[in-house]
Amino acid sequence: MATINVYTESTPNPSTMKFLVNKLLINGSLDYPDRERAQESDFARELFKFNFVEGVFFASNFVTVTKSEGVEWSDIEPLLKDFVKGAVESELAVKPIEHSEEVNFEGTDIEVKIQQVLHDYVRPAVEQDGGAIAYRSFDNGVVTVELRGSCSGCPSSTITLKAGIEGLLKRMVPEVEEVVAEAL
Repeated sequence: MATINVYTESTPNPSTMKFLVNKLLINGSLDYPDRERAQESDFARELFKFNFVEGVFFASNFVTVTKSEGVEWSDIEPLLKDFVKGAVESELAVKPIEHSEEVNFEGTDIEVKIQQVLHDYVRPAVEQDGGAIAYRSFDNGVVTVELRGSCSGCPSSTITLKAGIEGLLKRMVPEVEEVVAEAL
């Protein structure tokens, strides 16, 4: 078995930290914004046993952890790094059944084009910051997306949404007039 290395990266959201490993954890992404929803995932359920963990998000080779207010990263980061390393080494399951998360765009030609742009251009950038974006709808020029992981509740997510994502979609899909985030 190869040695598992874990390193951390801060995210634009000061309440979240990205724990990266040198192994693929999951194809796609999974968001567990609370303890109740984490019951299907052994890995997430164990993370929520730490009383300071308020959210867990998995994508490719990282897990993003959202901490409670009043807890300092300097106090919990080493503990979480050790936990993530042990969990990956023991192959603790991220999700119970490995079902393929194929890229399957649906809807009108405009909706498919919007989903393609989000997948090809926006998703990789958002994942770099420990988050994810999901397409929800397109109606009368308004694209609705869902922000997950570190992007959910991030102070700079509005700037990212309006200046970055909206600008890109308006340029690439002229029918787009506005992009809004769906409240979770």
